[in-house]
Amino acid sequence: MKVERFEQNTRMSQASKSGNLLILSGQVSSGKTVAEQAESLLKSIDSLLEKAGTDKSNVIYANIFLTDMDDYESFNQVWDKWVASEQGQVPSRAAIQVVRLANPEWVVEVQVFAHA
Repeated sequence: MKVERFEQNTRMSQASKSGNLLILSGQVSSGKTVAEQAESLLKSIDSLLEKAGTDKSNVIYANIFLTDMDDYESFNQVWDKWVASEQGQVPSRAAIQVVRLANPEWVVEVQVFAHA
């Protein structure tokens, strides 16, 4: 089975699809607050899902990495508006606090697995 890659560079692909499984790399964004970063990175996720021929209603699982669990509720306010709950399609997920992300200005990163 061939693997299809999206937004690939010499180091990584932003998304990889094999059969009906789509895996997005951890998405990050700039912004002053966790809410600003979350809104922007969820738009990036929407875009990658669309490029792969699917949408957020087909997200199976998400890993949410936060540098500070005090930001958990702020993140959830953005997540709850984005997730496809109106379609009954709320994915499984985990929220994990990490010491830091690759860029110290990033406070949240989201990795997604979806059906494509």
